[in-house]
Amino acid sequence: MKISPIINAEDLANLNRENIVIVDAGSGGSAYEKYLLEHVDGALYVDINNDLAQIPKDAKNGGRHPLPSLEKFAEVINRLGINQNSHVIVYDDKNALIAGARFWWMLRSAGVEKVQVLNGGIQKAKEQGLEVNSKIVQPRPVEKFNLKEWQLPRVDLNFIEQNAENPKFVIIDVREKDRYDGKTEPIDEVAGHIPGAINIPFKENLNEDGTFKSPQVLHEKYTAILKNAPTENIAIHCGSGVTACHTLLALEYAGFDIPNLYVGSWSEWSRNDKPVTRNI
Repeated sequence: MKISPIINAEDLANLNRENIVIVDAGSGGSAYEKYLLEHVDGALYVDINNDLAQIPKDAKNGGRHPLPSLEKFAEVINRLGINQNSHVIVYDDKNALIAGARFWWMLRSAGVEKVQVLNGGIQKAKEQGLEVNSKIVQPRPVEKFNLKEWQLPRVDLNFIEQNAENPKFVIIDVREKDRYDGKTEPIDEVAGHIPGAINIPFKENLNEDGTFKSPQVLHEKYTAILKNAPTENIAIHCGSGVTACHTLLALEYAGFDIPNLYVGSWSEWSRNDKPVTRNI
């Protein structure tokens, strides 16, 4: 039976932990230090830069957060004691669950079916009274995880270049509106957006308290945006292929099939002398 990709803190509190693997998917420069100070009881740690990406010397080649090699991610999975039968609960230290969503996508793409993201992150866990401490736990030993391919759909720079302005395709940029418009660019070298891409900031998936809007609300919203486009004609991107996973998570939560992820995203596109649109 397929499970929801989102789990609420009160439901986690009532779960039998026997086959549960809880993972803190930290992001930001001090993520590991925060994990050492406090994390959900029993949580292991995974790092956005070291475990969930293979940072290139030049972001022109795949963007700022390309996927790691299959071998490297298999090692991460093994280190955490995860196998195909594990039930993984992942959370972030931010309400937005950005790195948590990336880890969710990667595990699902690796063939782990029972993966859920903790709604509202560690903040909601604390509000609901889940035990939070600084105890370091050891993962369970598991058989070696063999990862042969990424199973969820992805597209590359050439695909986006060929289809971004095709009316049959929907290319969604989930960055903040000012970055999309080209009014500001705090991270990448060029401001603006991919011609033809539409802007649906990922924060629109959330309530004011950082939890996801209901599946019904999200379904209505994205039905109007996607206009019955086939899943293979939809691609989601952001700055570097991390935040885009938040919207992929929201789409599955809303009942849609998971569409394409453009991992390279704006950080790759903007460094390859591709056309740029600005709304200023």
